[in-house]
Amino acid sequence: MRVDGTLITPERIRAVLLRSERDTSGDRTARLTVGDVAHVDFGHKRPTMVLRSLGDPAISLSLLAETGTNVMTTMDRVRNTINEMNATILPRQGLHLRLVYDQTDYVKNAINLVVQNIYIGGALAALILFIFLRSVPATLVVSLAIPISVIGTFVGMNILGRSLNVISLAGLAFAVGMVVDAAIVVLENIFRHREDGLSRAQAAETGARQVCGAVLVSSLTTIVVFIPLLMMKQETGQLFRDIAVAIAVSVGLSMVVAITVIPVLARRLLGPVNSMRKPLSLPFLDAFGTAFSDRLNRRITHITASRKASGLTILIITTASIAVSVLLMPKLEYLPEGNRNMAFGSVRPPPGYNLKTTMSVAERIETAVRPLWARDTGRESPPGTPPKIESFSFNAFESGYIEVMATAVDPSRVAELIPVMRAPIFDEPGTYGFMSQPSLFSRRSGSARAISVEVSGDDLESIAAVARRLAATIESVFPRRAGFQLQPRPGLELGAPEVRLFPDPVRLRDAGVSAKDFAHAIDVFNDGMRVVEVNVGNQRIDLTLKGPDNAQEATQDIAKLPVVTPSGTVVQAKSLADIEVTEGPTEIRHIEGRRTITLQIRPPTSVALQTTIERLKAEVIDPIAQDHLPEGIRITISGVASKLADTWSEMTWQLGISAVVVYLIMAALFESVLYPLIIMATLPMASAGALACLGVLNLFVYTPLDMLTVLGFVILIGIVVNNAILLVHQSLFLARKRNLPMAEAVAIATRTRIRPIFMSTLTSLFGMAPLVLFPGAGSELYRGLGAVVLGGLTLSTFLTLLVIPALMCLVEPLSLKKHTGKAA
Repeated sequence: MRVDGTLITPERIRAVLLRSERDTSGDRTARLTVGDVAHVDFGHKRPTMVLRSLGDPAISLSLLAETGTNVMTTMDRVRNTINEMNATILPRQGLHLRLVYDQTDYVKNAINLVVQNIYIGGALAALILFIFLRSVPATLVVSLAIPISVIGTFVGMNILGRSLNVISLAGLAFAVGMVVDAAIVVLENIFRHREDGLSRAQAAETGARQVCGAVLVSSLTTIVVFIPLLMMKQETGQLFRDIAVAIAVSVGLSMVVAITVIPVLARRLLGPVNSMRKPLSLPFLDAFGTAFSDRLNRRITHITASRKASGLTILIITTASIAVSVLLMPKLEYLPEGNRNMAFGSVRPPPGYNLKTTMSVAERIETAVRPLWARDTGRESPPGTPPKIESFSFNAFESGYIEVMATAVDPSRVAELIPVMRAPIFDEPGTYGFMSQPSLFSRRSGSARAISVEVSGDDLESIAAVARRLAATIESVFPRRAGFQLQPRPGLELGAPEVRLFPDPVRLRDAGVSAKDFAHAIDVFNDGMRVVEVNVGNQRIDLTLKGPDNAQEATQDIAKLPVVTPSGTVVQAKSLADIEVTEGPTEIRHIEGRRTITLQIRPPTSVALQTTIERLKAEVIDPIAQDHLPEGIRITISGVASKLADTWSEMTWQLGISAVVVYLIMAALFESVLYPLIIMATLPMASAGALACLGVLNLFVYTPLDMLTVLGFVILIGIVVNNAILLVHQSLFLARKRNLPMAEAVAIATRTRIRPIFMSTLTSLFGMAPLVLFPGAGSELYRGLGAVVLGGLTLSTFLTLLVIPALMCLVEPLSLKKHTGKAA
């Protein structure tokens, strides 16, 4: 049995009994129902926002993938669902569902570019190997290390729970040139012994055994520099882990391949001795290589001839490297934003704007960009004009807030739409707004480069006064015409106009009306009062009690709103309350329990965050803070500024820890605390080369020193020492095992190791070069990192061949004293 008294139809609502009186004399009953005093019908709520897409009314849906889901697979299913809905149920309602933005398009293009770079880099690395080895079998032996390491890396990353994404694939692309380093050293040594007349088996065994220790240490130094990065807790740690795991796993596998697979393949594939002594001739390259090698050997002989020459060489190169590093050190950025095909803006008109006025501001933006709509004016844009717009939409909210979004027909030029969309915003006095490309690493527009200045305290008026002073100074120091953007949260005014009613307790008591009933009466005649939620079919609908639409057309009409007393008397609101037109805050923000107004500053992409932060402190905050702030008011910098400071502090620690770990591993190999210091002396040279290359790249493409680019310096710590390890290891072998003087041992070591050094360096450089040189989606993420590695590795390779021999000869007395002491 079920009793059904729900209000599911207008008839039932009309029949609700409000009052009943019985006439005792006539035995009659008078009843008053809702239908007697009100109109009951279905209707619509007053809109609180308006959305338009390319000028047409629209409804927007946002889809956010859950953590751990495959975005590419999810979006394929979304597209299939959209196509199915457009073919079945939506046409019946006269609707069409359109996908206006899909982030996976950018991801697909970025992945395709990285994969292309992997193929090109691998091919270039193989070409360099062939130019040096002049043997197809020998080139094939080393080149096999690339697919074996890459495929093995996929397995290793899956075991470690890492996904393939743009960052991890970029790490794999960097590793393509690095995975052949160990194989080159092993094969070149085998190749040299084969040229000296040893049999295949003897050459493979002797050659691999001689360099096994150096290969092990050089690979370990590349791997261990990433271990501290795996422990980073900042959000950048996630990005670092992806690229660190990709490079570390691939280099680790390449080491195993070098000491196991390469000797076996060399024994099987290397040809007869006679064929190896008559290699393919490349006249120009052979002449250049011979001349370079001879001149380098003469220079090394001159340097190692006296300790004075050695010391002077070291002093000049080291001083110049440090000076170049200091002079070329750019200001820091946090994270690259990427180049997503979206221009997104948030606009805040002055407080008090209603929906109609707010919408007029949005319509001005719509009017400014309408000539660029590809739907109306075609997809081709004339030279010198902004790109055509594929989609454009805006949301105007009753609360006085606007969101604007546009995508370009040419995804690479979407940034050119930002000035066009920004221009109309500031035609409305007191309007603030951000317009930018959303970062790949943030779901909030502009937040990736937004510096927050927080003014906090207890008194809202004092907070607002200080915030207005700050805003005025910020707009003077960082002008809008220079590309800086400012947005306060909430507004700088105390609030929007509002009408306050103060009920008089005595008059309410005399009328028999409670304060709650009085408030309900005013609410009914204002926006309407929600009574209950009712079920109608499969929908839940608000049952709203509402006065006539024309009950108030001006603030003065509020005083005349009717209030019904229990006795049935109708009185005006002004007879029960005092009415005041004043202002009130539209939003009160609390941060750490204190009232706060936040000023967000976004610099243009051409100005580094660190530069903006330093100027903000020196030219804005410090002068105002020194000018007697009101008691209890505090000004702090937060947002991306604090993230940058924390990440940079952690990165400097990681760089130091990585250098210490590399030193300890080399100390274990050489059984010495001195020779690892000699090898570590190559790091300043790598830093100078890295910053010089980054500076040259900025002449063509703006590439800031962001935290991903700083990762390149960590990679350099692990790879620039490899060439020095080969020289020191071979020099000590000749000096200790064959009792050669150190100067002669260094000269022979340089002569015998110059070919594998340049082979491994050039394969690494050409393997990474496509990541720096080829533009496209995603290249802005790793271009700076690649430039740092390329520049650092190039300069350090040349200078290592001069500095290491000089240092070895300079510290020879200390080394001899140490060994003599041990013998005694």
